[in-house]
Amino acid sequence: MKNEKMELLEEQCEELLIVLKKRFEKNMDRHNGIEWAKIQAKLEANAEKLWSLSEMEITGGEPDVVGYDETTGEHIFYDCSAESPKGRRSVCYDREALESRKEHKPENSAIDMAAAMGIELLTEEQYRKLQKLGNFDMKTSSWLKTPSEIRKLGGAIFADFRYGNVFVYHNGAESYYGARGFRGLLRV
Repeated sequence: MKNEKMELLEEQCEELLIVLKKRFEKNMDRHNGIEWAKIQAKLEANAEKLWSLSEMEITGGEPDVVGYDETTGEHIFYDCSAESPKGRRSVCYDREALESRKEHKPENSAIDMAAAMGIELLTEEQYRKLQKLGNFDMKTSSWLKTPSEIRKLGGAIFADFRYGNVFVYHNGAESYYGARGFRGLLRV
């Protein structure tokens, strides 16, 4: 449960840090050479980022560190759940797509949910990087950050992993499916 400032209670922070540390230690191949203590110190100093990670966790994303940006000094978390996060499925791409539906509207859009959580949708390049860390979305698919030239024409892109390959597809941005959600990233 969040408060108005998008902060967690102290007990919630402690519980989340334990979950994140265990996941970090279990999946060292995702973040070779990165030390947990540095990440934890950054998280403890940034309540809003910790809240965003909590939202990722609550919606089934299983966030984990996948890299470090030398330029910005930020650690990068991706949703690393085996399938598209369960609490973020059955959403269309963005607000414009949601409002364009005449009937059977989904409850939300991927872009709006991500913004409310304080995260970004993965790009195609980031999604391909994720797939090098394991096999994700073998039964589901995930909306990806769509280039503006595609979105202007009414489309949006999504991806999945089938037959040993990453496939990137397009769909009308207003479409939504029970097996399609979105994966996010957070820089800390």
